[in-house]
Formats: sequence, structure tokens, C-alpha cells
Amino acid sequence: MTHGLSHLPFCFFSGSSPPICRPCEVRTPASGRGSRVELAAVMDEAGSSASAGSAPRGGRPARSGVFYKFTQQDLPAWKPAMTPGYVIAIFLIIGIIFVPVGLICLQASNRVAEIVHRYDIDCVPDAYRSNKQAYIKDSSISKKCIQKVKVQYHMKAPIYVYYELDNFYQNHRRYIKSRSDKQLRHGLQYTDSSCSPIERSNGLPVVPCGLIAWSLFNDTYDFTRGSMGLMVDRKNISWRSDREHKYGKDVYPFNFQNGSLIGGGKLDPDIPLSNQEDLIVWMRAAALPQFRKLYGVIEEDIQADETITMHITNNYNTYSFGGKKSLVLTTSTWLGGKNDFLGYAYLITGSSSIFLCILFALIHVKIPR
Repeated sequence: MTHGLSHLPFCFFSGSSPPICRPCEVRTPASGRGSRVELAAVMDEAGSSASAGSAPRGGRPARSGVFYKFTQQDLPAWKPAMTPGYVIAIFLIIGIIFVPVGLICLQASNRVAEIVHRYDIDCVPDAYRSNKQAYIKDSSISKKCIQKVKVQYHMKAPIYVYYELDNFYQNHRRYIKSRSDKQLRHGLQYTDSSCSPIERSNGLPVVPCGLIAWSLFNDTYDFTRGSMGLMVDRKNISWRSDREHKYGKDVYPFNFQNGSLIGGGKLDPDIPLSNQEDLIVWMRAAALPQFRKLYGVIEEDIQADETITMHITNNYNTYSFGGKKSLVLTTSTWLGGKNDFLGYAYLITGSSSIFLCILFALIHVKIPR
């Protein structure tokens, strides 16, 4: 059977444009396989010509355009070849950078002078050591407590005073939702069910409502050095954005801690919530069960080997849930407070990278690629 040629018209349809027809040569060999291949090639050529010659629908660029390559993820990209040399160099650079950074962070953390003094047990009278809840709930017993600490290192002002609580879950879902941000900003007309169970007392709304405000921390601290007192600045201990945007300047405490069950500290009804900085600090809930909150700032230096007398009013009940209370005096550096974790993290990562660099280099020398 002989090969023949036949001229068949071929039409290409492109959207709303009129069809494009052109003759194409189709060979008819003995076997039909070659004819199908040639016919497919001709159709592809015709389709490409039509796409290039006609305007694409919707104004989008043709298949050779950037838009098409972007949507098909066909744009050119840099694909690094991770050769042994590159891998060794990367690990070496990481180690060279991370180890010095870790040493600098550790040095900054070690320059922080810090005193952490737990007082919740020492401030309970001996007669009530076996029943601490009876002591803390009895209002007729004095809660005054005097503790002395010796300063080991020179503490340069400003010295930050924190109270630290342990085993207190402020991030509990029921606890953290029991508040009304609208009420804190605009007043008692926004008291709603979100404050449950501290929503109303004696038939009247409570401002501020909710469990977080109701459990306000109410221990107090004063300090003396010898016969001289150390002033603690209680202003500007909260976030400025909280004072200006979350708490109203014309919203005052109302019917607060007037129920049969008192949760924590009381608030001055003549001072607006925007100036109640103890409340503002406390209302910013902590994420972890052990946390510190700022109490005040001492603007005087404390010399090494000095003895500081702490006058503590032990009011807050942490004994009912097995919590701990500590008083913290600390300085700060450019990196913040005392935190060895960051420095050790950099050191471990950098040392591991240098170790892997050496290991891969030995393997590469012994067994080259």
C-alpha cells in the first residue's frame, strides 16, 4: 500500500473569535500510527499560531506571558545545589554567629542583680502553720509581716519591684472570659452575662465586673534601708495603651467587693479606672501559671551588703489552691531582666552547628562525593 498525501482543512476555535481554518497535509501510511503523530503535531502548531495571533479572552496574556507562567508556577527560580561544601560552610557560619551572640546574652543576663524572696510561709504565725486558710480568712488577725534580706550585689536604679505568683492559672478559659471590656471603657451600662458569676451584687451591677477584677491582688509592700525609707513609685507601671484606650477616664468603681464573698483587693470609688494602675496590671492576664507583675519602681541605688527590711501586708489568699507568693527586686539591662535561656539557646545551637560542620568535613574528606 503506497503512502498518500491528502489536504484536509483544519479549523481552530478561539472563544468568541471566528474560527481560523488552514489546510494541513496528512500522510496516509500503511500503519495509522505515524499519521496520528503527524496530525497531532499539526494541530499543536495551528493552536499555537491561533493563540499568538488572536487576542486572549478577558485581556489576559498568552501562554508565553508572565501571568500564565505565574499561575502555572513556571517562573524561573533559584534552586541551590546543596553540595557538601555549601552545607559545611552554612553550619560554620551559623556557629560563628550564634556562639558570640549567646555569650553576649549570657553576659547581659549575669549583670542583672536580682533578689527573689518567698514570703507566703514565713509570714504565717507559728500557731496557724497547720491551718493557713484560717489565718488568711480571719480579719481580726494582723497580716503585717517584716522580712529582711541582704543585698549581695550592687543594684543600680531603676530597681523594679514585682510580685510573683505560682500555681495561679490566669489563662483558665472560664476565668479569662469573665470580664467586660466595653464596661471597662464606657461604664456600667454595658454590664452583661460575660461577667458571670461576678455580674451583680445586691441587685446592682458591679463595676468592674468579672472574676479577674474580683480576684485583684492586694498584698502591699514597703521598704526601709536602716532608718531611711525607700520610696516606691507606683505610677506608670501599666501599659500606656491600656490606660488611654481600654479603661475609661470617666468610669468609676461601683458596688465593687460589696457581696458576701470578698475576692481580693478593693478599689477607691473616687478614682477612675484609667488611674487604677494596680487593676490595669492585674487585668492583663498571664499565659503561664507562674508569672510576675510589676508593683512599682525604686529610683535609688542599693549598695552591696546592705540589709533591706521589707514590710509586707500578707492579704492575698493563695493557700486555698496551694499557690506561692514571692517578692522580687531586680535591675535590668539592654536585654531586659534576668533570662539565661536565650543565651544558652544561642550557645547550644551554635555549638551544635560547629560540631556538625566538623563532622561533615571529616566525612567529606574521608568519603568524597
